[in-house]
Amino acid sequence: MEKKKIHFDNMKSWIWISILILSLVLILTGGLELFEFENPKLNKGLSVIGFFLQVIYYSKMFWHKNYVQWNKKGAVIRINSWSGKSLSFDQIKKTELTEKKLIITKDNGKTVTFDLNEIAESDTQKLNEIIIKNTIANNV
Repeated sequence: MEKKKIHFDNMKSWIWISILILSLVLILTGGLELFEFENPKLNKGLSVIGFFLQVIYYSKMFWHKNYVQWNKKGAVIRINSWSGKSLSFDQIKKTELTEKKLIITKDNGKTVTFDLNEIAESDTQKLNEIIIKNTIANNV
């Protein structure tokens, strides 16, 4: 049986940041009608395109069944579920990877468990490394 892969998104891609900025410019330009066009529907069209680009940007998480998105503050992890778990790195006390389960203990004592049975070993290790590296960086 082939193991499933995790799609990792570090949120530092200049392409996606550019798309998000472009969408905001289009929304503001169309919504505030900063330019007067011959066709008055053009401003609405600019706003629609801007909102469509934002829908694409924010729907990235749902393109893959197993998805991890992170930055230096926290991560959203979605493994074999419809919704993801949001974790703040400065609230993580301990991380354990045992028997294909990733167990994350928060400062308040609550635990979050991810079942990684169907996930490729390399992706399991990468996920664990991302969490440990950023937890240490945020708790120093």
